[in-house]
Amino acid sequence: MEEGKISNFIHDIIDEDLAEGRVKEIHTRFPPEPNGYLHIGSAKAIWINSQTAKKYGGLFNLRLDDTNPVKEDDEYVQSIQEDLIWLGANPTGGIFYGSDYFDQCYEFAVKLIKDGKAYVCHLNNEEMREYRGTLTEPGKNSPYRDRSVEENLDLFERMKNGEFPDGTCTLRAKIDMASPNMNMRDPAIYRILHTSHHRQGNKWCIYPLYDYAHPIQDALEGITHSLCSIEFENHRPLYDWVINNIGFEKKPHQYEFARLNMTYTVMSKRYLRELVETGRVDGWDDPRMPTLCGLRRRGYTPSSIMTFVQTAGVSKAYSTVDIGLLEHCIRDELNMTAQRRIAVLRPIKVTVTNYPEDKEERFAVANNPNDPEAGTREVPFTRELYIDSEDFMENPPNKFFRMKPDGEVRLMGSYIVRCNEVVKDENGNVIELKCTADLETGNGNPVDGRKIKGTIHWVSAKYAVDTTVRLYDYLFNIENVNDLQEGENYLDYVNPNSCTELTGCKLEPNMQNVEKGEKFQFVRTGYFCKDSKHENVYNQIVGLKDSWAKANK
Repeated sequence: MEEGKISNFIHDIIDEDLAEGRVKEIHTRFPPEPNGYLHIGSAKAIWINSQTAKKYGGLFNLRLDDTNPVKEDDEYVQSIQEDLIWLGANPTGGIFYGSDYFDQCYEFAVKLIKDGKAYVCHLNNEEMREYRGTLTEPGKNSPYRDRSVEENLDLFERMKNGEFPDGTCTLRAKIDMASPNMNMRDPAIYRILHTSHHRQGNKWCIYPLYDYAHPIQDALEGITHSLCSIEFENHRPLYDWVINNIGFEKKPHQYEFARLNMTYTVMSKRYLRELVETGRVDGWDDPRMPTLCGLRRRGYTPSSIMTFVQTAGVSKAYSTVDIGLLEHCIRDELNMTAQRRIAVLRPIKVTVTNYPEDKEERFAVANNPNDPEAGTREVPFTRELYIDSEDFMENPPNKFFRMKPDGEVRLMGSYIVRCNEVVKDENGNVIELKCTADLETGNGNPVDGRKIKGTIHWVSAKYAVDTTVRLYDYLFNIENVNDLQEGENYLDYVNPNSCTELTGCKLEPNMQNVEKGEKFQFVRTGYFCKDSKHENVYNQIVGLKDSWAKANK
């Protein structure tokens, strides 16, 4: 479906808002907190907000929600902007920071105090939880709730001036301690943090909380539809309370969609950070991670990720998407775009004994059979070759159609050969196969009366390029990591075999000068990308077998 024709329940709401004249233009935003790297779940929020703005000819903002200086860092700010641009989600409305609005947030807090709608509370965290009540019991009013406006203004200014240590007091909205919605029971809207901010330095020692700052930021930027994940649904009454009680003329509205969960991985930034900090992965951009930088390093494309998000759909219902759909999207794309190359991952030497030592031939092979304009390339054939050890069995079962003693097999695009001798080392390991070629069958020519069922790939030993290849399995060895029961530790399910490194792999000579990030199909093996972090390493993107597409036919 074309992006401009995509429709979902959010667009139905917008269509009605436009028809009823409640809004004249659409303005959305993506507000990530810069305390970690974006992941594929973030891509869903980016896609929804950016494509919604694009569909309606509106504007799309990036706003870095840097209201909590304890966990935030400029490293994450830069990575978020890089990921957004990589996905093609250009922030047409501009790039903003939550900290840009600290002055306004403070002024609006003063207004709430003057209006008798906010007060300084000296309950500590434990007391605050006790007074808050439970889901079945109402809360109790704070003993500080009825302070005078003058006292609250004085205390709040002293909080701003740094007169109180961390945790001494908070500024709370005065709403309803008996509300069935826990978020409305006089929530804290400012807390004391004597911590330097990555952009504001030491200007502030009090910081607004997200539920207070976010609606203010939306209103000041002219956001019309504040689109966020479903866990903020119970926060919407507080969002509306802030907007209404500050008195914004143009009121943004919040709408929620189900967040993206995917099998065999986790989406929590806390969990992802722990994987990085405990050394279980090779950084935030480890190719096994669901982070956008990890997917980029592995070889996924922006278009494949956006196709995945679009195909997974937009709804309010919780669901977990099969990771096979993501693999299908990149496989489907690379099948049409990636050039083919020959790679022998587990090499075993083959000597064609009846082929002259000083002879060489060049066989033409297609760069991509699905793309006639991709052309052809030549691969050299010499007396000594490498084949994959998985294509040979000394004692094969029935219907094994690859190389075996006294059996014939086609070397892809070249000759039919017969294995005559198996050479082993002193430990009994096969180190060489000696074969003879039917020299009348070059260039894949058929031979009358003989049925050769097996075809295997190969590279010339003389011209082979050495490399390292990393094969990947899922990061976790259970399907629904996000559905663990209380007391279960997700780290217990980290797959110890999620990365297999193969050294001494052999590539065809056309792989001499490959740029980092280039993608190929290694014939009969899968799709691979040259690693952007380590020299002469190829990362497996995805295998050739598409179990998801088969299951969904």
